[in-house]
Amino acid sequence: MKTHFILGAVLGTLLAAGSATAADREIVIGYQAPLSGDRSQYGEMFRNAAQIKLEEFNKSGKLAGATVSIAFEDSKDDPKEARNIARKFLDNPKIVGVIGDFSSTVSMAAGEIYAAEKMPQLSQTASHPDFTKISPWQFRNITTQAFEGPYNADWILAGGLKSAAVIYIQNDWGISALDGFVAGFKAKGGKIVSTEAFNPGNRDFRSILTKVARQKPDVIYLAMFYEEGAALAQQREQLGIAIPLYGTSSLYSPKLIELGRGSVEGLHLATTFTPDNPDPAVRSFVTEYSARYKAEPGMFAAQAYDAVGIMLDAVAKAGPAVTRQSLRDALASTTAYPGVTGATSFDPVTREPSKSLARMMVKDGRFQVVAGP
Repeated sequence: MKTHFILGAVLGTLLAAGSATAADREIVIGYQAPLSGDRSQYGEMFRNAAQIKLEEFNKSGKLAGATVSIAFEDSKDDPKEARNIARKFLDNPKIVGVIGDFSSTVSMAAGEIYAAEKMPQLSQTASHPDFTKISPWQFRNITTQAFEGPYNADWILAGGLKSAAVIYIQNDWGISALDGFVAGFKAKGGKIVSTEAFNPGNRDFRSILTKVARQKPDVIYLAMFYEEGAALAQQREQLGIAIPLYGTSSLYSPKLIELGRGSVEGLHLATTFTPDNPDPAVRSFVTEYSARYKAEPGMFAAQAYDAVGIMLDAVAKAGPAVTRQSLRDALASTTAYPGVTGATSFDPVTREPSKSLARMMVKDGRFQVVAGP
């Protein structure tokens, strides 16, 4: 009896130790984003949304035997910084997957390193067509400009606007946005009268607008972010140019209206996220984000919220013994993930997301969904 008691006690101790070890297992997701510099507002939105989703996941009990944490690193939206972060994340054996970066240029710079060392990478916003072509280890949950450009081209042409000028940011993403729109617009019989590039950081569009106005296009298509978009819209108003504005989803943010005020009235864009969506998941996210951060979430926050959710869902599928390889495989099998930006499924070969876009315009000082042209 005494022997049995001792063996039982030892066995109980070992079982308890094993349970404690499993419960204490920490799984880490790396998140690289611009947390300082000119694009820090995007990184802040990503981090805010990521923290909400992480807390929800760890409270859900979906991953018994482990907890997940996120390690944030500041890329400054700089390719060199992104490569340094990639090497740092790869050296940490607890990190099984990475989310980020913000821009396509920076995401691809880090992606080349992740691909070589076989680390799964999911970007919430890298929409350059070549990002997922780097290797089987790259994923994204945002539509590409190869999809969005032709979609917007069809929308514009359906409204009877037959000629367009394009103003785009001079970087990898901007060029892909230009190419996607121009190809789609010309394919349906539209005429491109002018394409004008500007360098990142530029906020003076007067000379470009004056040049474009002389071409008398039916519409000006903007491939840029909300800071540039707000400045351009204000200068267009000051110059008395009445040409309608359409643009990429990158313009979609409450900040566009805050900065541009009345000058952005009538601007059209397509987006994966609408905060007025009555879906309970969207309502819950909008309510929580607004309460915590005193601002309504836009598309960028929503994309990050879903990217984290998709990654964590894949971690749960792989289990507490998740590896970089098993996480990649679980990500590749993602089907109809129920996010606030709509259901997301990854093509098993291209790892491109299947998503839909909503048409919106700025009307009466806020973004509103529009049913047609």
